[in-house]
Amino acid sequence: MYARDNGSGASHPQEQPTGPQVETAVAAFRMLSDATRLRLMWLLSAGEYDVTSLAAAVGVARPSVSQHLAKLRMAGLAHTRRDGRRILYRARDAHVRALIQEALFHADHEVSGIPRHD
Repeated sequence: MYARDNGSGASHPQEQPTGPQVETAVAAFRMLSDATRLRLMWLLSAGEYDVTSLAAAVGVARPSVSQHLAKLRMAGLAHTRRDGRRILYRARDAHVRALIQEALFHADHEVSGIPRHD
């Protein structure tokens, strides 16, 4: 589906994403357009956290964090596992972690003036 650089700087023609692929990507970006959810996903990209730890880390009340986490799970961005009585959250997979990392690296370039990569 994606154009790949063949090493010579030229890419092969790119196939258009399907409607469901675009809608799923739009839904993910919509979920990440909220500052609290983006901060939560940054943390979840680095490891597992319970709601109490996440609430303390982002400075948001537990009920609000729980609501954000429910939305992130429904969007397929976060995953849970049970550890005794606790529910631990983490980023769903390597694609989600890379998406969060790249979005914030891009923001860092915009804010700090670091030269762009081509």
